[in-house]
Amino acid sequence: MSITDRIEQEFVTAYKAKDAERVAVLRLLKTAIKNRQVELLRPLTEAEVLEVVGRQAKQRRESIEQFSAAGRMDLADKEERELAILKDYLPQALSPEELEAAVVKAIAETGASTPKDMGKVMKAVMEAHKGRVDGGTVQALVRSKLTG
Repeated sequence: MSITDRIEQEFVTAYKAKDAERVAVLRLLKTAIKNRQVELLRPLTEAEVLEVVGRQAKQRRESIEQFSAAGRMDLADKEERELAILKDYLPQALSPEELEAAVVKAIAETGASTPKDMGKVMKAVMEAHKGRVDGGTVQALVRSKLTG
């Protein structure tokens, strides 16, 4: 079953179960996917759908940071619950050990040795593990490997 079909099926199930929060999150996700289809003027591939889901999850993470910084824990908690729903549709994230191994491998493959080469390494890791790694985490790890 494709991820789009799964989202649709779970949307209907949540709607019938009157799970308002899940319905709202899935409705926003379906709309984001549809908007991306309209932009590209074609159906999306599985990778593109995962990219949209990842973008939605990233928005939630950023909102959580901002709401927490502003002391609005009620809104941060709501965003946390929405993020948990979105994580069901994302591939399993790399463990810290797997991420470190991927960065070391990318550094070796690209021949990076200075912080100036950070872009090459970032690109290699992000493309190899699309949707399974957080860019900020990768950036911090790459920086520490190339400077220290």
